[in-house]
Amino acid sequence: MTAILLRLVIIGAIGLLIYFGLRRIWLDWSNKFKNDEEQARLARRERDLAERQRPDVIDLKQDQDGTYRPKDDRTDRG
Repeated sequence: MTAILLRLVIIGAIGLLIYFGLRRIWLDWSNKFKNDEEQARLARRERDLAERQRPDVIDLKQDQDGTYRPKDDRTDRG
């Protein structure tokens, strides 16, 4: 009887170690992918902001009819 209980305890302990190990690996990889995605998003944002500063980029504004047209600097000053 004691041997069976000891065997069950050992199998349960090994099972828990495997479970927590796999859980830790899953969380580490998930966090790594989230961090990589966030860095890529920030890099895209910085690139977009840098492109907006170029002189050949035209800012568009949506009119009341829904059409996008270049911004009129005269109306923005007022």
